[in-house]
Amino acid sequence: MANIPTASPPNPPGRGKLTQRLLPGGTEPDPRFTLANERTFLAWIRTSLALLAGGIAIEAFTSDLFLEPVRKALAVILLLLGMLLSAGSAIRWLRVERSMRNKTPLPLPLVVPLLAGSGALAAAVILVVILWR
Repeated sequence: MANIPTASPPNPPGRGKLTQRLLPGGTEPDPRFTLANERTFLAWIRTSLALLAGGIAIEAFTSDLFLEPVRKALAVILLLLGMLLSAGSAIRWLRVERSMRNKTPLPLPLVVPLLAGSGALAAAVILVVILWR
């Protein structure tokens, strides 16, 4: 009997090297979950941009409301929070995507306690300044 070549199934479209490096192994999750993960990432980014804008606004427009050290401290807190949230949201997106691909439990959002604590600190500083005036 002659060897008859059989057709192999077509290869799925390849992913780039960066994607293979960031998301190794596992299986493609349902696109709805990947898109939901992306929407969550974008919500975190919007919050990050709001914090950055708040830090810039406090520094630029509140010189007559706050003493300089207080104003600078508030602006720096908000700017640092915006930077940390931006980086944390990218890390969170990647960790969730990996978990979905590997069918493992979703990771806890570690940036949430940091954001909540820092936001409470900034609010406390503003409250003290308002009550002190």
